[in-house]
Amino acid sequence: MNSTSRLAPLLALLLLTAGTRQAPGDAASGSPAQTLVSHRKPTVAVDVSVAHEARAAINRALDWLATRQKPDGSWSDTNFPALTALPLWAFAWSEHPGRAEAIRRAVPFILSCVQPDGGIYRIVPGKGGGLSNYNTAICMVALHAVNDPALTPVIQRARAFVSASQYLGDDIYEGGMGYDRDTGRAYTDLSDSVIAFEAMRLTQSVEDLRPSEEKRVDLDWEAARRFLERVQNKESSGPDEVGGFFYRPDESKAGTATNEQGVVVFRSFGSMTYAGLLSLIYADVDRNDPRVRSAFEWSARHWSLEENPGMGAQGLFYFYNILAKALAAYGADAIPRPDGSVIPWRTALVEKLVALQRTESETGHGYWVNDNNRFWESNPELVTAYSVLALKAALGQ
Repeated sequence: MNSTSRLAPLLALLLLTAGTRQAPGDAASGSPAQTLVSHRKPTVAVDVSVAHEARAAINRALDWLATRQKPDGSWSDTNFPALTALPLWAFAWSEHPGRAEAIRRAVPFILSCVQPDGGIYRIVPGKGGGLSNYNTAICMVALHAVNDPALTPVIQRARAFVSASQYLGDDIYEGGMGYDRDTGRAYTDLSDSVIAFEAMRLTQSVEDLRPSEEKRVDLDWEAARRFLERVQNKESSGPDEVGGFFYRPDESKAGTATNEQGVVVFRSFGSMTYAGLLSLIYADVDRNDPRVRSAFEWSARHWSLEENPGMGAQGLFYFYNILAKALAAYGADAIPRPDGSVIPWRTALVEKLVALQRTESETGHGYWVNDNNRFWESNPELVTAYSVLALKAALGQ
């Protein structure tokens, strides 16, 4: 697998919500509608001491990221501006003393990657090229988080690019997103799709600012829901797989399993199940819909912070950040266990990430890194940005 294809799954970076959307209430119980957004205040706040630990870890990490920013404003590999957008996003959502300086330097670098077609990427030869869909989606949300009106036209053009990148061919990939806009080789997957779905929702407010003569742009959400249907295991897949999601309609990164009828099915796994749950919410599927409920139930049955269920240490930190976003958006503060106990996931995730943070003895700065390099997670800038944003989601920020 070349470097471009290895980067794709990890770049489905953490996208914290920037607005609110309402989901219908439970008609049977008469309960009020819930706000399904990643930054909403948690129903049950984490303990004060836990929150203090989380904020201290975030500050150590932002101190570390500030020292890693390059003179040109970028972080990490300059061929992929999303690797700069992720730390930019972390700073934009913070009150860190270095926030303004990090933004001042990072934004011009990202703007230097804007292409004539409105996408935000760099042209890289090979499969997937510069991962134009991924990079554009992540960068436009990071720019939106900066909250500078001067960036609105850039974000609007980026939305048009992503909208035009949705694959609408007549095959199993219809409705999803791939590495890039090359529909000559039909290919879409859930990892690419969740980042585009979320980016379009989080930046939709800029459509209200379009000149009246310009047509508003969006995704075909009905097609998106059809795509999600193809990557979620049904009851016929067996009790261990039902409700979970896999990578794309014809592949699971976790391999295959054989159900009770002897039929080979794609295995569900943790990171894609949370990506599927979050995608369903952004595709306006009611939280009480069986598809949403079964995805949450799969995650509860397979709850773990010791691994990415079904993948072990592979993509572990991406798993943490997509888990935090999805559960916060779903509105669950506790994970039910088969023995009748519940797990306060926000506290559990904070404690896990704080325990995994590495600290530089000479500076006291902190960072995260995965010893397993699958999906480029040995890149500490990438993994540290993932972790900071995951902590913020866990804190309800």
